[in-house]
Amino acid sequence: MTIVVRNLVKRYVTFERRGFLRRVRRVVEALRGVSFEVRKGEVFGLLGPNGAGKTTTVKIITTLLLPDDGRAWVEGYDVVEEPRRVREVVGAMLSVERGFFWKLTGRENLLYFGMLRGLSGRELRKRVDELLELVGLKQMGAADKLFEEYSLGMRARLALARALLHDPSVLVLDEPTLGLDPASARDVRKLLRDLAREGKTILLTTHNMFEAEIVCDRVAIIDRGRIVAVGTVPELKRKVVGKTSITIVSTPLGNAKSLVERSLSSLTLGLSIEQSDNDARIRFVVDPENEERALSTAIELLAKLGARVRSVRVEEPTLEDVFILLTKRGEGT
Repeated sequence: MTIVVRNLVKRYVTFERRGFLRRVRRVVEALRGVSFEVRKGEVFGLLGPNGAGKTTTVKIITTLLLPDDGRAWVEGYDVVEEPRRVREVVGAMLSVERGFFWKLTGRENLLYFGMLRGLSGRELRKRVDELLELVGLKQMGAADKLFEEYSLGMRARLALARALLHDPSVLVLDEPTLGLDPASARDVRKLLRDLAREGKTILLTTHNMFEAEIVCDRVAIIDRGRIVAVGTVPELKRKVVGKTSITIVSTPLGNAKSLVERSLSSLTLGLSIEQSDNDARIRFVVDPENEERALSTAIELLAKLGARVRSVRVEEPTLEDVFILLTKRGEGT
């Protein structure tokens, strides 16, 4: 195994304000015994909602955080006892913007970070040129533009190039397509698959179900600091065989969202409600015998609340439904 994680625990101490002057100490358990393994040459997804523990996990694996308990190894090196060796074999992309110099070009940024990695001279210039072509910045005519002129998609490409500078065997990427336009996200996903085919091991975090389904060989679902399931997408989908997925799109619910959640939660196996300024998306997983009752209850409730139903879709469950079922919640709930 390329990455081995065993019973990682991480706690943070925060203070909650109570009244005008009083503060109460609170311990937040970000990780509660996280364990998983990543095989050589695979794309492994750590899937979960915001606050589930994804970023804390990858920061420990990349030696940026110390665990309170548990252990982790990358290519056989202990992340606590051998951090320098871990950094030699890992390329990390934890943000598409942080750490770059805005008044330098993309090429100049890579030359700088390459020198920090111990590269120099012709070897460094050749490596930077190869990476600018690999991530598409050279073809876009952006290699010698200032970083401050880059779009978010260009910055993501440059961040990936920086992670690859020392040709690591392992890539750890924290939500690499977050905020990207569809075309840029598609290009990044294709590049990740190409890198995996070349033998690189990739661990990425995401809360994008579609991304996990099309990019990852295996997925671990993390929720509230615990791993609740690990497997291939087909293996995870078998957990919802025989269930039905229903999606209702309506006009926005406003403050009535919590009422809809309470009314439907007892009829469903898992419920997710997402809202935007334009609409609300209610998605739930049900047993077939409860399908008609849950659907009619939802539509009647929306009508009483004055929300207009725009569409109803009944379909076979997806990876998103596995996530909803196992975590009992979805993004935005």
